[in-house]
Amino acid sequence: MKTFETPDFKYEPSVHVPFRDKKVLERMREISRADFLNHPNPKLNIRVMDEAEIGFFFMMDIFFRIRDAMEKGEKLVMILPQPWPLYKNVAYLINKSGIACRNLYTFNMDEYADQDGNIAPESWPYGFTHSLKKYFYSELDPQLRPPESQMVGLTNENFRDYGKMITDLGGADICYSGPGWAGHMAFVDPDAPEVPQDLEEFKKMGPSIVTLSPFTLAQNSLHGSFGASGDLAAVPPKAATIGPAQFLEAKNNLGIYSICVAGTSTSWQRLIARLALFGPVTPRVPDSIIQLKKADVLVGESIAAKIEVDWNKGY
Repeated sequence: MKTFETPDFKYEPSVHVPFRDKKVLERMREISRADFLNHPNPKLNIRVMDEAEIGFFFMMDIFFRIRDAMEKGEKLVMILPQPWPLYKNVAYLINKSGIACRNLYTFNMDEYADQDGNIAPESWPYGFTHSLKKYFYSELDPQLRPPESQMVGLTNENFRDYGKMITDLGGADICYSGPGWAGHMAFVDPDAPEVPQDLEEFKKMGPSIVTLSPFTLAQNSLHGSFGASGDLAAVPPKAATIGPAQFLEAKNNLGIYSICVAGTSTSWQRLIARLALFGPVTPRVPDSIIQLKKADVLVGESIAAKIEVDWNKGY
């Protein structure tokens, strides 16, 4: 599926689309499952697996990093993405194994904010800090938990020092990531007015309050936390987020590309995963900076599947 144009109907991508290089997009649509497994960048260790297996792998990666560090008496600093209910599984394994997590430090990757840049408080039940405490921290046995101050979400009070807090601990030992519909890294969207368009300046960008892309609003309106109903107005208009600087500072990175719609083969991530992993490194696709790092990458079978027309699905 090189192009959707025909000889008698050619068109440019909408001005609302952040990345519009037609030749690159045509090349991305041709990338096959085999191409993911034979990536030309030796820094990227890519595995293709079933989406259900990826969720398990992700949770196990978090658990074993915690277990190994805690058993060695070492400090572990993690930048964690949206803490959805699967995090309870990590807590369960920690409890069953009796692992004391006094040396564990976690930092949320991002958090929602209102139109004036006020960050959602921990009490907001749809926010990520609330979810981290609900699905991870509170599920840990009290005698095994780290101090609550070591499980950190973005707040109005700590926002200006958030990047320094991570750096002062030696930088993150692991940062997990995965692109949004328009290619965002954390909540750093390519069309946000706060995001530098010069690559070198972009790489230096630290924690910021950013305007969410309409594509991110659409993506997140499909989340269960917002009713999974396309309710664009339910999603806050801005967010606080780590920047590329924190991503690049991390000692290890694990990129995850496996989002499908409610377990179907339909996915908004199929094209953007290709752009992030095979396209140019550019602020127009923020997640593409993973190509600059030595990183492990998990790609779902549905994401690696060939991009092709499916007339049976229709709309």
